[in-house]
Amino acid sequence: MSITVYTSVNPARLLLVDDHPMIRRGLSDLLSLENDVKVVGEANNGQEAIDYLQHNSVDLVVLDNNMPIMNGIETLKKIRELEIEGKVLLFTVSDSGKDVQDALEYGVDGYLLKDNEPEDIIKDIRKILRDELVISPSLAPILAQAMRKPTKNESNYDLTDRELQVLQMIAEGLSNKMIGNKLGIAESTVKVHVKHILNKIGLRSRVEAAVWAVSEFKQPK
Repeated sequence: MSITVYTSVNPARLLLVDDHPMIRRGLSDLLSLENDVKVVGEANNGQEAIDYLQHNSVDLVVLDNNMPIMNGIETLKKIRELEIEGKVLLFTVSDSGKDVQDALEYGVDGYLLKDNEPEDIIKDIRKILRDELVISPSLAPILAQAMRKPTKNESNYDLTDRELQVLQMIAEGLSNKMIGNKLGIAESTVKVHVKHILNKIGLRSRVEAAVWAVSEFKQPK
């Protein structure tokens, strides 16, 4: 798998989408202090974002959810339908369980609440650009509630009990290091488990694995 390293010479290109100009300005000012990311465009709503993305390529779209004309979830869905390249971060005040689940099912790369500390926002954006799924820690219980304890059957693609544990923690947004700490195993061992999980399910990334897990292990209605 090819990994892009973002530097001051080759910074990641970001599109900010929020109907509040002050939010866009604040985030833009925050990001301007970093040399490995660059805001290349801004949009007031989802439709403006789609129009921009159909003519310009970016590495990351930072989306608010509560916007007029086309909200963040609808915009994310449209981006995926149009197969527009680039990662998508929902950056919002909404901690709705349905919004989080919908965002994951439509392939979001990160879901952060706007009350995060500025330095954490920068760190999380870099994680997303490295192909890590990022979820605000306060939302982890919502993801946990969306998943039932899986049982061994054919739908689990022959995953071992340990792999099922790792998969659930991936869906909760935990890093390999955090998973290792919780399970009492080395981070390198977690990486091996993740590789086996992806190979067995036929997926390419942790993000896809998390989306698959939330869909596969939903609580029955």
